[in-house]
Amino acid sequence: MHILRKLTRGFGGVVLALLLTVTALLPAVADEATDRAALDALFVQLHDAPDAETAGTISDRIWALWTNPSDPDLSLRMRDVLEARMTRGVETTLELLNALVTDYPDYAEGWNQRATLYYVIGDFEASIADCAKVLELEPRHYGALAGRAMMYLQQEKRSLALRDIRAALEIHPFLNERLLFPELQEITRT
Repeated sequence: MHILRKLTRGFGGVVLALLLTVTALLPAVADEATDRAALDALFVQLHDAPDAETAGTISDRIWALWTNPSDPDLSLRMRDVLEARMTRGVETTLELLNALVTDYPDYAEGWNQRATLYYVIGDFEASIADCAKVLELEPRHYGALAGRAMMYLQQEKRSLALRDIRAALEIHPFLNERLLFPELQEITRT
């Protein structure tokens, strides 16, 4: 349980700071088809990454594309959400995310950000439901898979947690969450 707390402590702040930094490096507007092609290529590279450092760099690029959509309005709203999570608190951020998923129901990362917020405040039922929506829209979303695995693990639903972490590791073989599953150490890369 100590490893679990260590992995999740500060999760929101650290991840959001990284996402804001990486997002700022991308152009504000990109073509959606180009984004899809770039994601497809990045997912192949991630799956075949030779080591954790390379995988981390590729993963950062994927997250940057996910959090910086090609639609200018959506991109601006997403940046507002990420900034709100750092500075304006849970209620404001949840309001922004509720409006975002209502206005852009096909934007997987909007659902994922709300799932993450629900996770942080301990509403696992809502978070798991949003993770399901994320995975419906983007089946390769290893963040949603790993996040749901963590919740299932905390709920002592190990078989469901194993199912999701295995699926996440098929996409991103160097996820740190794999360390919580000793039975997978033989089949995952280090």
